[in-house]
Amino acid sequence: MGYKPNTNDENSYALVESKEYTEEPATKVKFRTSLSILGCSTSMSLTGTGYRERVFAIIAPLEKSLQIVLVRDVDGKTFWDALDEAISPRIKSPTPVDTSALSTFSTLFQGRPLNKGTIIFLTWPDSTKMLVSVSSDGLPSGVDATTESTNVISALFDVFLGSDSVSPTLKASVTSGLTALLNG
Repeated sequence: MGYKPNTNDENSYALVESKEYTEEPATKVKFRTSLSILGCSTSMSLTGTGYRERVFAIIAPLEKSLQIVLVRDVDGKTFWDALDEAISPRIKSPTPVDTSALSTFSTLFQGRPLNKGTIIFLTWPDSTKMLVSVSSDGLPSGVDATTESTNVISALFDVFLGSDSVSPTLKASVTSGLTALLNG
């Protein structure tokens, strides 16, 4: 799902309208239309939804946040292996900072059960830093890890919105939502 910083102009929400939740049509998972996200200076408004067999995502244009909602139980190693498989090929020449960031993610998820409904936020308060928050009981209340690897940050963003996105429905929905917001 895509979020953008909130404004007080109701006409700027085009896709969001006045509903409190939007339901992703294929899976029926509900996402809030407005959400305050750890690390972001303003609340965010929904711009689109999409799915992959195992995840849902939320993306925002300036301050960015990717929300992954697990739709089945999975162990942390399996989750990390799938994410790493998508990220690593996008980093052509990993630096020590990149390797450290990937190791931090691996450590965060290894040996951790991730039950259906677990929420993982990857939040970019700016282009040089990403915050990771995980919760199996509602929205995360703290930051579990931070990375300042621009290559890892860029690769993660590309996984969901790049030319070879793991969720074409997300990419199309966010593109449509952002177009509506810009033209609204």
